[in-house]
Amino acid sequence: MSESSVHPDAPVNWKDSPERSNQFLLRVMCWISLRLGRRVARCVLYGIAVYFLLFSPKARLASRRYLQRVLKLPAPARVGWRHLLRHFMTFASVIHDRIYLVNDRFDLFDIELHRQQLITDVLAEGRGALLLGAHLGSFEVMRAVGRQQPGLRVVMVMYEENARKINALLAAINPAVQHDIVALGHVNSMMAVHALFETGAVVGILGDRSLGQDTTVSLPFLDAPALLPVGPFRMAAILRRPVLFMVGLYGGGNRYDVHFETVADFSSVPAGGRAAAIQVAMSRYAQLLEQYCEVAPYNWFNFFDFWQGAPAPAAAPHRTRHD
Repeated sequence: MSESSVHPDAPVNWKDSPERSNQFLLRVMCWISLRLGRRVARCVLYGIAVYFLLFSPKARLASRRYLQRVLKLPAPARVGWRHLLRHFMTFASVIHDRIYLVNDRFDLFDIELHRQQLITDVLAEGRGALLLGAHLGSFEVMRAVGRQQPGLRVVMVMYEENARKINALLAAINPAVQHDIVALGHVNSMMAVHALFETGAVVGILGDRSLGQDTTVSLPFLDAPALLPVGPFRMAAILRRPVLFMVGLYGGGNRYDVHFETVADFSSVPAGGRAAAIQVAMSRYAQLLEQYCEVAPYNWFNFFDFWQGAPAPAAAPHRTRHD
């Protein structure tokens, strides 16, 4: 990592985007979904998707720019409304399905696991692992994986403000559900994660967004440089744990495909080799993001300028002051 590629003050457009969720409306949607069924509730989703498509110009522009990249359309070609609606509808469907997944209605879905042995092996070792996701598809389908894996405990790690919003969201969906969430940004956050690893827990984190004070690295993603946060990788390196990539791709209807991939194993990396190992792991993560975006292009749910004018990636790795 070169100093020119590290940006502690990277822009955070996603955080500046106002939340449009409403707890009352969410509870109404939950009532419709659980009382009238998924098929009836999905009819309402079309209206919601069309609303946001028409009245969220920033999200619409971000969607168009992303789809232009991932669908590899020639420059003069324009992403049409059909593509945009499908993108918004996919997002609405995944958010809606969270209602059923949080309420343990796994019977409504056809969920297929790919390379499940990777997570099975991690559990067998009993040392825990970092499960790295993204705002790509559904991370909530891990609840279904947990049902098939006795002893699997997934604890989410996220920024404190996000933790507050997620807890409020889950309380609206199912007040009885208890989610393990560790908030980042506290003095004892790293100690809490270490203690979880020691119990053999899998710690989940979404590694594609950063806050302004985060150290980020510019990496190639869909033919352009993008800024990715170093924090999750540094945490795994310091605590000497393996890192797995997980994505739950929505395939339409009631279909989800959950994929696991190996990102890195920091178990035996010496302190002096962390910077290089983190660089390799982050490059691998960016490659996996691109790979699965191309597999399921409408599953990308970062409705802001993800590239944010990041400079081109550095050619050679270099240790930063943080590593």
